[in-house]
Amino acid sequence: MLKIKISQTLPNPLQINLECAPGELHALVGPSGSGKTTVLRTIAGLNKPATGKIECDEEVWFECDDPRPKALHLAPAARSCGFLFQQYALFPHLNTLGNVLIPLQNSGLTGSKRNAISMDLLDRMGISNLAVRMPHQLSGGQQQRVALARALARQPKVLLLDEPFSAIDAPTRQGLYKTLADLRKDLNIPILLVTHDLREADLLADQITVIDKGISLQTAAPQVLFQRPRNSRVAELVGINNMFNGVFDSGSLSWDGCKMVFSVTDKGKIPPKVRVAWVIPQSGLSVHNKPTENSVPVLVEKMSSLGQIAVIQLRIQDSENTVEWEASSAEVKRLKMQVGSLMHLELDGDQIHIMPLRPINDPRRFVDH
Repeated sequence: MLKIKISQTLPNPLQINLECAPGELHALVGPSGSGKTTVLRTIAGLNKPATGKIECDEEVWFECDDPRPKALHLAPAARSCGFLFQQYALFPHLNTLGNVLIPLQNSGLTGSKRNAISMDLLDRMGISNLAVRMPHQLSGGQQQRVALARALARQPKVLLLDEPFSAIDAPTRQGLYKTLADLRKDLNIPILLVTHDLREADLLADQITVIDKGISLQTAAPQVLFQRPRNSRVAELVGINNMFNGVFDSGSLSWDGCKMVFSVTDKGKIPPKVRVAWVIPQSGLSVHNKPTENSVPVLVEKMSSLGQIAVIQLRIQDSENTVEWEASSAEVKRLKMQVGSLMHLELDGDQIHIMPLRPINDPRRFVDH
């Protein structure tokens, strides 16, 4: 188990609290400059926070409390971390096998044993036939596989991945996804992945932590995160399109700029008559040709096709609010939908999720009621 609880104010704010179990892949997402890579560097010992604790496999790598004059801070070489960088960082003067051998140089193993371990890793990466090639003779995907084999050479207790797939073409990326999925089963160690790609995080991760300005805002399973963000800032960062404002009052939710009022479960966390942000997932939307008891009239403003999926922008009649609806091309055809059509949108109140509404400069925006 990897446990991280760290805090600092300089040179950049950092307030992170998360755990990653063996065999679990934990993704860190957030905007550029939010502190995702700093978290990995801190775990690896390349950055020293002001206070907190980092523990891996019941071994403390860093610990410092305010009253203590000195911190326990293991050097990077003393931490059992495999670190995979975005730009591969291969030694250009060494061949594939030589690059993988580097971490084993001071391991105390015989040369034949080091070679055997390295060749086994290259075989697991599917590139043992490239052992004598130089880095400039390899494709980007092959170089990344070499870098991954090197990161695993010393059997690390944690694997840190810093946007390892961002510079690779889509087909190669899919192959590396499969390699990583297979490795997870065998390694049984915590894996932390920094990524800008939310779909990648959704596809690969067991847990996702959203980071903004150095602060971990929410940690949750992908399905929970995308359907029930903690607050409006999290919803914004994970790309939820259908986010609106309203007033919540003891189970009743109004919609700014619209006459609709929804019945929403009151969990006792939001005070009465308070302004809130609210979101609704695609599964909570349905569109009809004719009005229903709970529908609202909408006009089709825009239609975009993405293969077999169509993305439709619907404007609530007599309102400035727009809703983005995703449907199959077959469903759009069945509804005979086109730009300018009058349709009827139904929103499932049971799937509406309400959140605290905080101004961007209010630090409380990170906190639930």
